[in-house]
Amino acid sequence: MSEVRGSSAAGAGTTFTALPDLASRALGGSVVWANDEFFADKENLINPAEPVFSPATFTAKGQQYDGWETRRRRPGAPGVAGNDHDSAIIRLGAPGLIRGVIVDTAHFLGNYPPRCSVEATWCDGYPSPERLLEAAQWTEIVHSYPLSGGHAHHFAVNGQGRRFSHVRLNLLPDGGVARLRVHGEPLPDPAFLDGVTVNLAALVDGAYVSACSDMYFGNASNMLMPGLARTMGEGWENARRRDDGNDWAEIQLVGEGSVRVLEIDTTHYKGNAPYEAMVSAARVGEDRQPVAEDWSVLLPKTGLQPDTAHRFLIRDAGPATHLRLDIYPDGGVSRLRALGALTPAALDRLRGRWEQSR
Repeated sequence: MSEVRGSSAAGAGTTFTALPDLASRALGGSVVWANDEFFADKENLINPAEPVFSPATFTAKGQQYDGWETRRRRPGAPGVAGNDHDSAIIRLGAPGLIRGVIVDTAHFLGNYPPRCSVEATWCDGYPSPERLLEAAQWTEIVHSYPLSGGHAHHFAVNGQGRRFSHVRLNLLPDGGVARLRVHGEPLPDPAFLDGVTVNLAALVDGAYVSACSDMYFGNASNMLMPGLARTMGEGWENARRRDDGNDWAEIQLVGEGSVRVLEIDTTHYKGNAPYEAMVSAARVGEDRQPVAEDWSVLLPKTGLQPDTAHRFLIRDAGPATHLRLDIYPDGGVSRLRALGALTPAALDRLRGRWEQSR
């Protein structure tokens, strides 16, 4: 086992929580293996919803818990030969650079693990659990640390710029954990972005919301998530405005590229969709200075319909690194997509990051 030196103290900086949860089921994460899940299913670990608890809800195996819970360890307990603890392996929905981990023992009070550790690895393709267990080289990113019950433990991670595709949560020795969050920066394989039309605003490939006017009811990053929103709660929705202004969000794209199609989806927003929308673009240099006031309009102010997926053809748009979505006066948007192509220079930068993150 190799080791990455870095902070793993609980509470040692929580700014990483602003980054996407790379392990979230909503982003495509999956729990591919656990040695035991006798009391509660391993898949609960990556549920994007907050954990809940209903007292006195018993099954044939005991009290129901919204998390992953293993049996009390006894001689001959299930597991990998030679291990004296329980483990679960999670495939990240968006492989990338891990900046922080949250191990949440919410509602586990008399049955939480005394300690935990977290490891990570990179494996090409879609490895089987057997390959991950037998051949993967695991790096410890969170050293063994004491846990308390009913608490979200934050661990800042210094991964030294290395990319990871899987993480392994170790319970030392057994018990229950409600949620595992793995926050970081998605790092897409540039080979899949070269010479094809891509969603330049895809969170899973590294786009993110760089600024926003208001996120009272729903986070603006939801607009960049993969797939379709299942409910109104899975989009961006702001508070009702009581002034003459309008709400807006700025998005840093996956890389510099030219937008050819815009999609603004108001699905589920029926009595609270924006009346109109406008999309502008800007180009910012590698110094990552704030977006200038010099925006070019891709989509002029256009009327929107409630509960509708709108598609707009954009002609003759130049390269851009940022988009700005203005909605008038306020409301909810479930998804925003910007289909187009990356510039050769953007692809070169992505290739450089990819090679440096080995």
